[in-house]
Amino acid sequence: MALSKATNEMSVFLESGIYRFESSNAIFMDPVRVLNRSYTCFRVSPLAYYHRFFELTNADQSNRVSSVSRKRKRDERKHHTPNEKELAADQRHQEARPLLVKAHECLLGATDLLAYLSNLRGNDCSNEGYREPLLGAEQSFIELGSVWQAPLYEISLNINHQNEGEDGGSSFVQYPEQKVLPIFNSVVENEAPNDVEAEFMNNHYILPRRSCFYMSHLRQIHNLIPVDSNCGFNLIVVDPPWENGSARQKSRYPTLPNRFFLSLPIGQLAYKEAALVALWVTNREKLQNFVKKELFPAWGVRHVATFFWLKVKIDGSLICELDLFHHRPYECLLLGYIHGEVTCSKDRSKLRPILNQVIISIPGDYSRKPPLGELLKEYVPGPKPSRCIELFAREMIAGWTSWGNEPLHFQDSRYFLKKKSCRLIHPRKVEQKPEGLCLDEPGLGTRSF
Repeated sequence: MALSKATNEMSVFLESGIYRFESSNAIFMDPVRVLNRSYTCFRVSPLAYYHRFFELTNADQSNRVSSVSRKRKRDERKHHTPNEKELAADQRHQEARPLLVKAHECLLGATDLLAYLSNLRGNDCSNEGYREPLLGAEQSFIELGSVWQAPLYEISLNINHQNEGEDGGSSFVQYPEQKVLPIFNSVVENEAPNDVEAEFMNNHYILPRRSCFYMSHLRQIHNLIPVDSNCGFNLIVVDPPWENGSARQKSRYPTLPNRFFLSLPIGQLAYKEAALVALWVTNREKLQNFVKKELFPAWGVRHVATFFWLKVKIDGSLICELDLFHHRPYECLLLGYIHGEVTCSKDRSKLRPILNQVIISIPGDYSRKPPLGELLKEYVPGPKPSRCIELFAREMIAGWTSWGNEPLHFQDSRYFLKKKSCRLIHPRKVEQKPEGLCLDEPGLGTRSF
């Protein structure tokens, strides 16, 4: 019976990318499989997504172990009396620890899943039926968006139609026309039911079906506020570039002081009755306090639960020791409801309760979060299908709006494989004014961080 359940769960995982552990508030997620549900002609390359683990040499592993060991020894040498914030942070960790330990034990007990992970390169990285993309120089959208020429830059969308082959299976794609749109401070939308290949400065980007992005500075985010509150978003995911003293993080992307995020118009973006807000935070106690005591109240959000993203290696072990004080192997996603017109207790009771959960996955590139949208939709109030937006996004999801100063970062074709059966035909160029999705008409302007 147990074997049958495990086999069935593995079958579901291979289809969905999500493995649910029995009798536990924990799941394992393969972000690559989840993301690939957004595409038809392309797929996310596992080698590109998990490159930090595939490219790790024995020397790198030894260096990483030595680095963690040095950190642990430094912590052990610091026999200082912990201050109030450190005590609060440790208490929060101890409260979450049993949930995290049980989740990790579930993973280690799932032998079928561990066998899959041990052969992740062999299982998912076959190029059969796919070809590698042509790579250009990686663009810095942050730099390009800060220059005076930013309003003049344009992106070309090759609008495709997918036709079935005679056997009803394989297909090819035609490009009958090409939309040319401003890339900055403008809504760029793929309305097609299939993914679209876009071109910008000799680079190619893959836009998932029925998705759109708005690339701008924080000052222009108000252009996303819906004209009609009935068109507001009922799922809002926020992944801010929190201020951080790490030189490594500063070299990856610019950060902003915490108080900048108080000005985000979350209430105006939200659906008028109620919405679910999901905010990624680090484990710093100062930040946790800021969010719960200042940021969420300023946004009108009531904190209801926390999802813990537990990071593991390909062999199932944690990326570092669970109790390492200054470097935990997990991050937190704080969930809360913004009530809008849902004010009385009777109406609030209709909102689905959320329990703390653990999502386990192998991390991708630096600061790249796993795609939790489908999991969150289970708790989203309001009309279906849910209207979803990610703020400070660095990638796109089918059916979502992505806003930030580099939402195309992980849409670069270097992160994808392409079906060999997708044949391209030269498009007919058509210049078109961008259309909004129940949005005010965006204005033009420069942006920078």
